[in-house]
Amino acid sequence: MTDQSLQFPKFFVTAPAPCPYLSNKVERKVFTELIGPEAGALNEALGRVGFRRSQSVVYRPACENCSACVSVRVRALEHSPAKSERRTVRRNADLTSEVCPPIVTEEQFSLLSSYLQDRHSDGSMAGMGMPEYIDMVETSPVTTVLIEYRRMLDRKLMAVALTDELSDGLSMVYSFFDTEDPGRSLGTYIIADHIARARTAGLPYVYLGYWVEGSGKMAYKRRFKPLERLGTDGWSLMP
Repeated sequence: MTDQSLQFPKFFVTAPAPCPYLSNKVERKVFTELIGPEAGALNEALGRVGFRRSQSVVYRPACENCSACVSVRVRALEHSPAKSERRTVRRNADLTSEVCPPIVTEEQFSLLSSYLQDRHSDGSMAGMGMPEYIDMVETSPVTTVLIEYRRMLDRKLMAVALTDELSDGLSMVYSFFDTEDPGRSLGTYIIADHIARARTAGLPYVYLGYWVEGSGKMAYKRRFKPLERLGTDGWSLMP
């Protein structure tokens, strides 16, 4: 007799916690584990209905009386960069990138620590140590890569993106970068580079995670068009 527990994932709900994006709000998440030979297929299926991966778990918001978190993705094959995006790409023309296996280095962790201290000192990841970073990067049951961005002049590591490779696109799991030169707009540059990579590979989408209207931390995602949002009737183009 087939063990049904091996065929269908079990879902769980987290306890309420303060929302990291909207003040005076409480968040809850529904999640399940990615285990077994079908982990990749499950990750893709759930990703198309708004789940995000973290290590060997996929989750999405399940908040009571709030639906502010919206999954968004860029239509990479139709994307036409705005002037500001083209300027950002030109400002970073001195960078080179390399796709690496998901293996942690001290150099990456040093950059991550500086990034968190400067940009997210009050966030849940602020105290992340090397063991937690190793779990974040190396505990992946799906096809995952690290993309390193280095300055060509001296090979200095400037940015890192942890990215899942899907059959219909690239899913940006997490990225961090050198914050000492804000004029580079490295966050924007990393997304622009992912869109270019998806186009080259003939992949239709770049998944950007969640967008929250009214959250300054998420506002940058609206700059990349055409942008789709996931609603009750599926994916649709954002105005």
